[in-house]
Amino acid sequence: MDTAGSVVISGDVWVDNWFRLYVNGRELIEDSVSIRTERSFNAERFTFRADPPFTFAFEFRDFMENETGLEYIGTGRQQMGDGGAIAQFRNAQTGAPIAVTDGNWRCLTVQHAPVDTACARERNPTVDSGACAQRVTEFPDNWTAPDFDDSAWPRATEHSAGDVRPKDGYNGIDWLDEAKFIWGPDLQRDNVVLCRLTVR
Repeated sequence: MDTAGSVVISGDVWVDNWFRLYVNGRELIEDSVSIRTERSFNAERFTFRADPPFTFAFEFRDFMENETGLEYIGTGRQQMGDGGAIAQFRNAQTGAPIAVTDGNWRCLTVQHAPVDTACARERNPTVDSGACAQRVTEFPDNWTAPDFDDSAWPRATEHSAGDVRPKDGYNGIDWLDEAKFIWGPDLQRDNVVLCRLTVR
């Protein structure tokens, strides 16, 4: 990657379904598989340079056909999807951990849908109608910047591997024991989540 800095860092990310990562306010990498891919569970491995302190900022998205938050709409498989993300960053030269996803991250849910789980049983789910309404928060200005104040954001919610059910690339990575799956509080209905951590 075309990056500059005094520290060489290796990164591993697995997300259901998609992510974009910023480091120190600069976009670094986007998931190589489109968010429009219904079942995308690939892992990404990459190396880059950066200067400390390090601010990692993720945009995570779960797949949804539209803003109802549902997938397989109009079929017998119509349902709410579920998300989940895990990441780790190490010094590429020494192997020493720099950061892992866990409850120390701050995560803001910016799209939550449907507001009522009954939406998944509707024959014709309509965006922003009744049970299928959504709750949306605007992306904060400069939310990826190192000096952005995320102290009002909730702590990330840690989720178990049993709840996230990782696959397709997850097992190909030697995950640190300290790395945890994170998301908003609701794996099924928190569809777009912003997460940040600064390592000083």
